[in-house]
Amino acid sequence: MRLGIIGLPQSGKTTIFNALTRGDQPTSMGGGRFEVHTSVVDVPDPRVDRLSEMFHPKKTTYAKVTFADIAGLDGAAGQSGISGQLLNQLTQMDGFLLVVQAFTDENVPHPAGSVNPQRDIETMAEEFLLNDLIAVERKLERLEEERKKGAGRDKAIIQREKELFDRLHTALSENTPLREFPLNAEEEKILAGFGFLSLKPVLIVPNLAEDQNGVEVNPGQGVATLPLRGKLEMEIAQLPSDEAAMFLAEYELEESSLARMIHMAYQILGVQSFFTVGEDEVRAWTVRIGATAPEAAGVIHTDLQKGFIRAEVVTYDDLIELGGLAEARSKGKLRVEGKEYVVKDGEIVHIRFNL
Repeated sequence: MRLGIIGLPQSGKTTIFNALTRGDQPTSMGGGRFEVHTSVVDVPDPRVDRLSEMFHPKKTTYAKVTFADIAGLDGAAGQSGISGQLLNQLTQMDGFLLVVQAFTDENVPHPAGSVNPQRDIETMAEEFLLNDLIAVERKLERLEEERKKGAGRDKAIIQREKELFDRLHTALSENTPLREFPLNAEEEKILAGFGFLSLKPVLIVPNLAEDQNGVEVNPGQGVATLPLRGKLEMEIAQLPSDEAAMFLAEYELEESSLARMIHMAYQILGVQSFFTVGEDEVRAWTVRIGATAPEAAGVIHTDLQKGFIRAEVVTYDDLIELGGLAEARSKGKLRVEGKEYVVKDGEIVHIRFNL
């Protein structure tokens, strides 16, 4: 899972990046300059810790998330478009954390001259809408050329794609992000390779001052909001764990910014965790909500999906309560499921396969 941290210059993107990754990247960079920092972090999950205590494996592996601090967006794409190098980075992301400046600091002037989080949210949304509109128009031109040539793909397929992209064009022209546009499974498959920016999930992150409790913004339909006191969170993240816990308690924060952010990110991306356990390894895997057992098997290894026979499944709560897989099997809590079974969050799954 790759999450791009984006926002206007001086919004505090790198501060949030450091808070989430326990990093120490310099927080003062040239406005509008293209630059990317990445960091892969473990997804905090106490269930993994508990399973590791139960099975004493040789290895414990948490799910991973990659954060990318992407500088270069400056609100000017409406005039010049998003550069190819920057656009290439953005299209690779599964979702975005949009940081907007909500704090006031005379040493950190806003590039627009005043602090207005709602305006900044709308500015970034417009950049993505325009980028997608240009991409849709180019695709429609190619489809028209393909139709006129009369060779190659079936005309009915070309026509269906044209109708789809005509509808996308209408939506984008009316300032409707593609994440709000209804798509069926076939249409999602057609669009998968385009990397449309307004189709990707977004989590708005108002960057607050230390003494701020929140800020009112309207993020838009299908978009979540998680305010963070970025500078404070960064300072806490860089402390030893025992000191960090003390400061979290002092500021009445139940968990770290990383944990809160990942919980929200899982929600907006529509993903969940399942586990595999054993003496060799206890491991968390990330899969989309609604995935079938063979799809979950494919996340582990493509061979498991190809040769899938069945899945042995037990809930996390049942396994912890009963004390082990043998006990779960004897109590009838370890179920055998087939190809149509939909995996649930937190289940322990063992794949039976044959190639």
